[in-house]
Amino acid sequence: MFPGLKGSATTALALVLIALAAAAVPSDANWVRLDPHDSPETVVMKAARVTPSPRQLAWQDLEYVAFVHFGMNTFTGREWGNGREDPRLFNPTAFDARQWTRTARAAGMKMIIITAKHHDGFCLWPSAYTGHSVKNSPWKNGRGDVVREVAQACRAEGLKLGIYLSPWDRHEPTYGTAAYNDYYKNQLRELLANYGPVADVWLDGAGRGRKWKKMRQLYDWEGYYALIRELQPNAVISSVGPDTRWCGNEAGKNRASEWSVVPEQFDYQAEDIGGRDKLMEAAKRGEKLRWYPAFIDTSIRPGWFYHAREDSMVKPLPKLLAIYYGAVGGNGLLILNLPPDRRGLVHENDARRVMELAQVLDRTFAQNLAAGARAVASTQQTNDDGHGAGQTLDGDPDTYWSTDEGVTAAAIVYELDGPRTFNVALLREHIKSGQRVEEFYLEAWDEGNWAVITHATVIGHKRLLRFPAVTADRVRVRIVRSRLCPTLAEFGLYQSPSASPEVY
Repeated sequence: MFPGLKGSATTALALVLIALAAAAVPSDANWVRLDPHDSPETVVMKAARVTPSPRQLAWQDLEYVAFVHFGMNTFTGREWGNGREDPRLFNPTAFDARQWTRTARAAGMKMIIITAKHHDGFCLWPSAYTGHSVKNSPWKNGRGDVVREVAQACRAEGLKLGIYLSPWDRHEPTYGTAAYNDYYKNQLRELLANYGPVADVWLDGAGRGRKWKKMRQLYDWEGYYALIRELQPNAVISSVGPDTRWCGNEAGKNRASEWSVVPEQFDYQAEDIGGRDKLMEAAKRGEKLRWYPAFIDTSIRPGWFYHAREDSMVKPLPKLLAIYYGAVGGNGLLILNLPPDRRGLVHENDARRVMELAQVLDRTFAQNLAAGARAVASTQQTNDDGHGAGQTLDGDPDTYWSTDEGVTAAAIVYELDGPRTFNVALLREHIKSGQRVEEFYLEAWDEGNWAVITHATVIGHKRLLRFPAVTADRVRVRIVRSRLCPTLAEFGLYQSPSASPEVY
């Protein structure tokens, strides 16, 4: 999200995002107002009833997508350009957007987010509002349009398109004046009105130095949001926006308890942003709670842009597996950066590694070993309208098991078709009903007793748990704490061919 920032600089930007998050009021009914007089029970009930908007639901279902950092920095060797680069440097001699999208689709990714303009202000489309763009490069004799080719390639491969347009612009002379907001909106309009459907619009909060400290107050965030809603109403607005949020680091890690329901004000780098204590603090301030799910972004290499010196530094497969399980399996969306090289291609080393990851995941999740099990719940809704335990095995995330309201602890026993060996479990809540589960155990029947396999906190959109291989013919999901009442939409057991998680 903030390539190149380390230590205190990242912390400072995280604090800026706290203020921006508080100012960004969602336009959907995916929030609720707390009151200082609310009892703890009322606060928890309100939190449990906050639900995602349709665009947030669609975004969370993507689970795993590609970031593509490509532009002037690819040719200068920098991570952050200064805006004084010569457009003639940009010349990807073998540019092939279909190679990008074929790689992403084969890897299991469902969207590509392209850096249409990074902080140096160089535009990957022939913008009418600046000469600092591909139209003044030798690539295709100045008649090329990277954004158009990527948009067409995404449609051809069935991928969603995301657009990253940096608000910070180190080239544009109007930056720092009221006129820059018009410039930025004009470029938003070019990108969102001329390239077909866009699923994700990225506006990050990067910038630094004395000039930026003065400029950041001039950003017309609400005006940007309104224009995006007008031109691409189904797109989420990410990072500095009302729909999705940064996890707080670029290392590919999220929290042990990644809540999607959070207060207006929170520290992006805090370990707890949505627990009960945080909810009560928000109630004392009379804040809103809103559905604000996390993305976990990281690069397959040390840098965000391609550098030849990093060709041997692609993240190893065990590291990528750990990132995937922690992000996608921790109620987040994984954004993995694949930076094209100077040819305009995803480098062979990067492509090979994401395919290795895809092969392990495909083998792991090819067969649900719990399919066909008999599911018996300790309790379910008294007036059962299709919310029995069997709904967790039907493969439909829109059907689910639940208890009566106020029953916050319950269990489901799965009687398998004979002994099965597994080392991965999958759970999904019915997030259309809210995020409820706060703590649960996975257990196996072992010689007359229930033995704990593993223990976790939140579930949310998806929870993936890895553990040393277990052989059992009965397993139990035991929910010991939840908000209002728990829901479970999906359950699965799998055998991964990869090494056990202790090595990570």
